[in-house]
Amino acid sequence: MMQKIKPFLWFDTQAEEAAKFYCSVFKNSKMLDVQRYPEGAPAPAGSVMVASFELEGIPFVALNAGPQLKFTEAISFVVTTESQEETDYYWNKLTADGGQESQCGWLKDKFGLSWQITPRALMDLLSSPDRQKAARVMQSMMTMRKINIAELERAAKG
Repeated sequence: MMQKIKPFLWFDTQAEEAAKFYCSVFKNSKMLDVQRYPEGAPAPAGSVMVASFELEGIPFVALNAGPQLKFTEAISFVVTTESQEETDYYWNKLTADGGQESQCGWLKDKFGLSWQITPRALMDLLSSPDRQKAARVMQSMMTMRKINIAELERAAKG
């Protein structure tokens, strides 16, 4: 069955490189297809037009279409993690080789695509019925770049 909705990412010339990079970061992933521009296209014949890949069961399409459009923080992908080790893994892999750390678990990878590396523990603590506890967790998170679960738990305890 064809996925009804899938992320479609515009790159200048790095679609295949990006697809391979993302497949190297996410363990449950695979390259699906690479299509090349034909003669008479707005790009050199034989160059990569589209790279299709799958991350954690979600199909993605990466298009090489030139430098006109860039990624912004208005769109990001959330990666829910189960431990500090998993949080560190995704944070380190996605900020490597020119990626940029931002605030509150957000980062940009080397292609400029925004990601949120979000431990499940953060969401659990923020949804606590004890609103003062949740507020302390929120204040702690607001001081972080990469999310530190132990610090959040300390803040939750007061």
